[in-house]
Amino acid sequence: MPLLFIGIDPETGQDKSPTVWIDEEKHEIVLQGYKPDPETEAECAAFEVPGHAKGIPNDEAVIRIPARMVSMIREACDAVERAHVR
Repeated sequence: MPLLFIGIDPETGQDKSPTVWIDEEKHEIVLQGYKPDPETEAECAAFEVPGHAKGIPNDEAVIRIPARMVSMIREACDAVERAHVR
């Protein structure tokens, strides 16, 4: 099943595109965002949570999403919950 497009940051212009989708079949939110600066990524990698390994696993990434996209992320959360209930 293809991803369901939720929204794209309207303030990024044509050469940037933070985007929100959902995968209704896998019940997941898919986000495209900006790569963080090296300092932010290092801070995230150094963050420790009890019971979890330190660092960013190779199959995960840290991204930045503009706060103005919060409503799109909320919409994606609602949509993926509805898809899960089906």
